[in-house]
Amino acid sequence: MKVAVFPGSFDPFTFAHKDLVDRALGLFDKIYIAIGVNSSKKGMLDYEQRKASIVALYAGNPQVVVETFTGLTVDYCKIVGAQFILRGLRNAKDLEFENPIAQNNLILAPSIETYFLMSRSGTGHISSTIVRDILANGGSVNSLVPQEILRFIK
Repeated sequence: MKVAVFPGSFDPFTFAHKDLVDRALGLFDKIYIAIGVNSSKKGMLDYEQRKASIVALYAGNPQVVVETFTGLTVDYCKIVGAQFILRGLRNAKDLEFENPIAQNNLILAPSIETYFLMSRSGTGHISSTIVRDILANGGSVNSLVPQEILRFIK
């Protein structure tokens, strides 16, 4: 069984995240959407809201599991039996950021491979940071965030 972990803060989960997961469902038997908990950071949504919103989005899909975790992603992968880490790339800057992490993960856990998926045209401009900024300034994010997630934001 091919199992992947898609780690992130997902504050909030966007159409760009959804597109990556939906495309990866054809590559993996199970995908853990793993919400990394950083107790020193205060997000827009608390961790349980993030989890509940993503669970609502993927309700009825047994291939997707949503959990929170602390510590190293590779350690979480070992706990859930994942052989792959799934990451999205919007641009060259993302690759520059993600590549050293993937290289170090290979040193820490040589049996866990990182798979990069390029953002689909039309989603590469979406980030949780931009969504939070638009919301903070009273703008609409209806075209950036799935309805199931919006219910937890409003």
